[in-house]
Amino acid sequence: MKIAVIGGGISGLSAAQFLCEKYDVTVFEKDNRPGGLIKCRRVNGSLFHTCGGHVFNSKRADVLEWFWSKLNRESDFVKADRNSVVYVDNKGMVDAYGDSVIPYPIENHVYLFNKELQKKIIDDFVKIAKNEGAEPANFEEFLKNRFGATLYDIYFRPYNEKVWRKDLKNVPLSWLEGKLPMPTVAEMIINNINHVKEKAFVHATFWYEKKDGSQHIIDTLSEGLNIKCDSKIDSIEKSGNGWLVNGERFDKVVFCGNIKDLPGILKGADLSEYTDHIAALEYHGTTAAFCEIDANPYSWIYQPSGRHESHRIICTGNFSPTNNSETLPKGRITATVEFTDEISKEDILDNLKRMPLNPKYLDHQYNPYTYPVQNADTRKMIQTMKQHLAGDNFYFTGRFADWEYYNMDVAIGAAMDLCRSL
Repeated sequence: MKIAVIGGGISGLSAAQFLCEKYDVTVFEKDNRPGGLIKCRRVNGSLFHTCGGHVFNSKRADVLEWFWSKLNRESDFVKADRNSVVYVDNKGMVDAYGDSVIPYPIENHVYLFNKELQKKIIDDFVKIAKNEGAEPANFEEFLKNRFGATLYDIYFRPYNEKVWRKDLKNVPLSWLEGKLPMPTVAEMIINNINHVKEKAFVHATFWYEKKDGSQHIIDTLSEGLNIKCDSKIDSIEKSGNGWLVNGERFDKVVFCGNIKDLPGILKGADLSEYTDHIAALEYHGTTAAFCEIDANPYSWIYQPSGRHESHRIICTGNFSPTNNSETLPKGRITATVEFTDEISKEDILDNLKRMPLNPKYLDHQYNPYTYPVQNADTRKMIQTMKQHLAGDNFYFTGRFADWEYYNMDVAIGAAMDLCRSL
């Protein structure tokens, strides 16, 4: 049986690896090399994660078992504890840049704020406790109901408005699963009294490659696969019980690209009931600015500050020493500074002047599709469409095929679940 896998990102390569043991699999990748959103490249000898800073862990035992069957944990990876902070404007313990450095998650570290803010936050906790269990209708309500109005105004609202670029009332709750800690009021109070670090979320500890970052994962998963790069898909046409992919016949297709492309390239299958919904799907891109910054002990730095447009610094230079070129000045590491949607080099440089840690520009890359934005009907539409196409031996999975905010491990798990059913 011949199976075409469309897209050579983490979802497509994982699916191909699952399937190639039993079937004849060909991967079609539109770029000149596979990797999708987890590709990396070297800039002046330092490693640039061109979108995000991808690390690995999983709550699924089957994902962990499969991943470590393909990659060598002992020789090629290091395990680290996540050390993330929030830089907020003059709200507590102020650093040299005029920012308060509050460990993440911010709700566990109320004791670091000044006494006035502590009182306001505690008053909020009391109000929340009286209404605990109320079901929020949207993201704004969730944040206020879970963490209170003060923390919402200090951090949750400004940070998430930078990320989503829209009124948080219009952000659905579906993306939240596994993304944020979900503490009760009692847990937040206990965590503050005992200075407890948050360990509930999946990447509280993580593995990271000693050399070449997530590019090492891509290179390893590409081994032994038939990958056709520079292969833009112009047509996937139904032919009997199978499909013609750019004219080449396959028995089944696993689509790991962008669902927005399907109405234009899929022929012989009626998508009329889905096309309007697909066209209306919202998303955001990310501009990743690769920089030198002052050495620090952090993994991620979240930035709600209104002084600049960046929402996050990923200190990838701390993940592995090999990420930093030997030519870097002493006391400097590399990092990725993230901006939502496209921003020019001129604007990047202007923003960097107003940011802490003295960032110096090295390079940047814009990725137009990074954050899928769901509405209330998206998941139901996707599921119905999957059932409809599965009868024709056409399947799909991946962040922008499923229109889900997948981390790398979740993308692998979704590909695993699909391939088990084929």
